Amino acid sequence: MSSESAHKILNDPEFRSLASQKNTVSLILTIIELTLYFGFIGLIAYDKGFLAEKIAEGSAITIGIPIAVGVIVLSWVLTGIYIFWANSSYDEMVKRVKKRVGG
Repeated sequence: MSSESAHKILNDPEFRSLASQKNTVSLILTIIELTLYFGFIGLIAYDKGFLAEKIAEGSAITIGIPIAVGVIVLSWVLTGIYIFWANSSYDEMVKRVKKRVGG
């Protein structure tokens, strides 16, 4: 790729919009993931008693187990959301930009 074609791509308004959308989606999903993860770690650090409470009397399962599973499952869901967005929107936008700038 020549410096001229790279300059053409970087100055293309559709490419700039594409990069902005990707950054926005990535940032939102990252903030949600970090909030989930560090929120759970915060519970472990500051409220072990809450996590150690039994779900039901006589149950061996504590509240911490479904919360931990929820953090893992929600991480998968967030990954799935990003993959869905990338496959349905982002990839199409990349193709349009490539076609327009000759990539």
